[in-house]
Parts: sequence; C-alpha cells; structure tokens
Amino acid sequence: MLRSLFSAISGLRANQTMLDVTGNNIANANTVGFKASNVLFQDTLSQMITAGAAPAGAQGGQNPMQVGLGVQVGGITTNFNQGSAQVTNRPTNLMISGDGFFVVNRGGENIFTRNGAFNFDSEGNLVTLDGDLVRGYPAGAGGAFDTTAAPGDITIPDMVDETLANPMRSYQIGNDGVITGIYADGTKTPLFQIAMANFANPEGLTKMGDTSFREGVNSGTPQLGAAGTGRRGELMSGSLEMSNVDLAQEFTNLIIAQRGFQATSRVITTSDQVLEELVNIKR
Repeated sequence: MLRSLFSAISGLRANQTMLDVTGNNIANANTVGFKASNVLFQDTLSQMITAGAAPAGAQGGQNPMQVGLGVQVGGITTNFNQGSAQVTNRPTNLMISGDGFFVVNRGGENIFTRNGAFNFDSEGNLVTLDGDLVRGYPAGAGGAFDTTAAPGDITIPDMVDETLANPMRSYQIGNDGVITGIYADGTKTPLFQIAMANFANPEGLTKMGDTSFREGVNSGTPQLGAAGTGRRGELMSGSLEMSNVDLAQEFTNLIIAQRGFQATSRVITTSDQVLEELVNIKR
C-alpha cells in the first residue's frame, strides 16, 4: 500500500483538529475571560530507506535516505495574554489587570477563573453566574487580612440584614480586592479581601468549561494571596476582561487549515489513481 495514503490520512486528521480548535476560538470571540488556543504540528517517525555512512579512506560520507510517514498534532497551547477591558460600571464586575486567577468554591474544590462577572446573592454571598462561591480573606482585628491562611467563602450578612441599628448601605471594591462596607452613619469598614492565585505554568491547567480551570499535574500548585502581590495583578472594579481571540488571526488559521485539508485530500485522490493504474496493468 502506498505510504502517501497514510501520510495524507494523518494530514486530514491534523488539519481537522486545527479546524476544531480554530472554530472553538471564533465561537468564543465574545466570551468573558476566554483564552484562545493554538495547534502545533510535528512530523511523525520517518522510515529509513538507506542508512548514512561515515567517510572511509577515499570514499566520502553518505547522508541517510528517509521517507516521512505523515504529521501529528504536537500540542495544543493556551494563550494567557491579557484580553481587552469592557466597562460595565457594575461594582461586582472585576477584571484582573495582569497575571493571576480568581479562586472560587465549586462543590468544595478550588476552581480558578479569569471571569470576574460576580454578584451578591440573597444571603450576602459573593458568587459567580453559576453560583460558585468566590473565595477571600475575612478582615481581622484592626481591619488586617491574613493572606497566609486558607481563603474561605466571601459572605457578608450585613449586605442583606436591614435589622441592624447601623445597616450597610453600599460597598466598594479596591484595586487590592478589599471589599469595604459603607454604613448608614457614613463609616467605612474593610470586610473581606478577594483571594487570587497564580501558577508557575498556567498552560498546565486543566480546562473545566465556563472559562474555568482546575489545577493540573504540570501547572504547579496554586500560589494564593492578595491582588497586587507576588505575580498577581491588580483588580479593576466595574470592568470585565473580554476574550483574547484575534479574529484576524483566526480567520487566517481557518484558511490555512482548509487549504491543508484540501491539499491532503488531493494526495489521497492521486494515490488512488496510482493504485487504479496498478490494478489495471493486467487488463
């Protein structure tokens, strides 16, 4: 059987994967916090036709003769570059300016996301659109935060309790992630500081859907702390980070994958014609 047939089949599969990834990027061009992916190809094992030979006496050396056996997907990488800002003017919409992830509680497990579309529920919990609880550090004595402790769920009962003698009327979230309650008498009290995480290798994270990630075996352990410390960026209240998909690049990749698919299809057609001629030799 012709080697070109199997090489072409591998080309179809690889280019189909590129089409799949590109299509997903384009579909998520307007998804908050989405990070685009990119496909990398590499050749497969080559078959040795003639081995190379070293120079010997009056005889010069010879290079090996090898025939490639196709292509395969070498990797699918994730682009964690910053996306553009979309101003919403909602105080619970948060954008990370720089590196890092928000930490949310999903069924008792820490999940990480760049999507800062949060809101307070009826019990004063800061939650994601899916109801996951956002993690943070409660204020201690004197309004200090212990960011070396494990973060807990951000719950502010004063947010919904109207029976207090001095009820909470509003709040603000600073660039450092500190949620400050503003009470009826005008006093301002630090309540929580939003927790953030960064990783040695963010591309090693496992995608969970909903633009969220789980710690992976090659991501490193999460380094938890406050915004603006370590390699964790600052927060921008009233804005969301949009997708970092570059549509011009994606449409270019779409054309490249399409032409690659067509070219490898032509190899199959040509190989089939060669086989047909071989079969017809006896006629």
